[in-house]
Amino acid sequence: MIQRLKRIARRIIYGRKQPQYTDTEAISDTPTANENIAFLNTLRIEKDAESLIKRQVTKLAFNSSYLVIEGTAWFENYPEQDTERIIKSLVLTNDMGEELEIPLINTHSENTDFPYAGYHGDVNFSTLSNGKPLIPGTYEIKIQLKQYLGNGWLIRRTTIGQVADTQQDLNYTTKMTSYSAKSNKSYSLIFRYNLAAQALKVTSYKLSDVNPLENEFTEDVGLDSAAMRAIKRRALKVWYRWYCLQPIHKKQISFVSDSRVTISGNFEFIYQELKRRNTDFKISFYLKPSIKTKKSWKEVRTLAKALATSRYVILDDFYPLVYPLHIRENADLIQVWHAVGAFKTFGYSRLGMPGGPKIQSLNHRNYTKALVSSHNIADKYAEGFGIAPDKVQPLGIPRTDIFFDEPKKQAIRERLENDLPFIKGKKVILFAPTFRGNGQQSAYYPFEMLNFKEIYEALHEDYVFLLKIHPFVQNKPTLPYEYSNFYYDVSDYREINDLLLVADQLITDYSSVCFEYALLNRPMIFFAPDLADYMQSRSFYFNYFDFIPGSLAENTGELINQLQHPQVDQAKLDGFVNFFFDDLDGKSTARFVDALENDFVDPDAAELENTDGLAISEDGKIIPDWGKKAK
Repeated sequence: MIQRLKRIARRIIYGRKQPQYTDTEAISDTPTANENIAFLNTLRIEKDAESLIKRQVTKLAFNSSYLVIEGTAWFENYPEQDTERIIKSLVLTNDMGEELEIPLINTHSENTDFPYAGYHGDVNFSTLSNGKPLIPGTYEIKIQLKQYLGNGWLIRRTTIGQVADTQQDLNYTTKMTSYSAKSNKSYSLIFRYNLAAQALKVTSYKLSDVNPLENEFTEDVGLDSAAMRAIKRRALKVWYRWYCLQPIHKKQISFVSDSRVTISGNFEFIYQELKRRNTDFKISFYLKPSIKTKKSWKEVRTLAKALATSRYVILDDFYPLVYPLHIRENADLIQVWHAVGAFKTFGYSRLGMPGGPKIQSLNHRNYTKALVSSHNIADKYAEGFGIAPDKVQPLGIPRTDIFFDEPKKQAIRERLENDLPFIKGKKVILFAPTFRGNGQQSAYYPFEMLNFKEIYEALHEDYVFLLKIHPFVQNKPTLPYEYSNFYYDVSDYREINDLLLVADQLITDYSSVCFEYALLNRPMIFFAPDLADYMQSRSFYFNYFDFIPGSLAENTGELINQLQHPQVDQAKLDGFVNFFFDDLDGKSTARFVDALENDFVDPDAAELENTDGLAISEDGKIIPDWGKKAK
């Protein structure tokens, strides 16, 4: 009754409906007569009291740049049963009065009068400002509550309130990073909770800002500057043209890579098969750990000669030195690629996307041949490399042969148990995600998405957690020393397939490692809290949810639960393997070396030659032969 009389009094005084309440005052308009001021001030005080937010924080947790907050907040005098009429958010306000609003999720509470008083929020300060770290400054963090009362929204904000089980001020400090092609930044992030004021503040300030393109170091650390690399590219092209005047050595094979210094992966399998057969091929390797690594003038000239006079030049990764070159008619530039299958888009499939190539780019386009694991994805590789579909052949990927060789698998497991003794007697989790960013200069991984403490507490007694981070990733996880008997960084171990053999479970996200691991018929978890952002910036060849041959986890809690209860959807996994692998026989390397020895002509085809130079089988069918005429 009292509330009704107050509303009537306000309508008499103002001559209109009750106004919307704002976050700074309970009544927003001005009295029309001086004699009403005292009465209005009384109403304002009473209404302020009525609209005070009752609140408590039940959880305030920090994980790197992630803030997790849970609690309750409600207007005590306005019970509400409809969650659509309640909106909660955190509001960050800096010293300049600039604001940033972060929505919270309504959750159920135990209070039957206020069933939606609960809230939950996960805030990543590394991506808070349009995908970048929080803009430097000091911000007050308040909770804002909006509730629809029938004649408008009641809006109010206040400090976050008392944090449960907290008897002192809280302080937390961490770092944030931001990577791009021209600017690698690092920030300090400091949270301060004042118990007396029940208030939370956050401060962000920049620690460093480095241009990676200018940070090209010199011979002191074995790297060439960008300018020097450009000069050497031109020199290599001139020498290449000169050596093209010499004949091609029909038994010369050159393996080249700017991403490895040891023979491993596809190179190792091909090389070992050539040695096993005692072929008369002359084999040379031209290996460097990075495209930035310094090449002497002698090395540039030697490489130019090899590229110009080898019958076969074999690559397994991106190799910018070779792309401007015109491959000779009787030579082959073969890309055996380091990945299996087709998952996230690459190369010319990313035209017009962030980090994608320009339409006039020469990258990849001069491959005369490319290997894939299945005819179902040959068109994806042709598109990605910008080459004709008939240059892509599904002979299989050599390094996958290991998964069909039981004695070799056992030998690798025994070797790894000696090299990594901490895996003995433990279940092994392998964490092998891909990088974020548009390329090597901007590559990073958002480790703040993982709560290392929660994972450790849940799993450390029975498991070990191996981290195999992509070599492009520039930032590293910060792991407290007390977790050292659980987390092990094996990123420097070059051959990931060896690690897959000892892994009981794999955690990945958008990496092609899932193709090889699928051959082991073991549980996979796809940890993808940033799936929406990744889809927008990178995209996939297939629908992600239909594609993944394992379970999806979007936060640490789901990840832990799935690790504790591993499952395999056998029907989906079998369909996945059969689609992305034409041959499950462990003979991919043999098929490739057969092709090398037979000049890429099918030896089973009749020795016939039609006017178009296509190989013809005995039953009259055309056999793909990568453009070489049958002999």
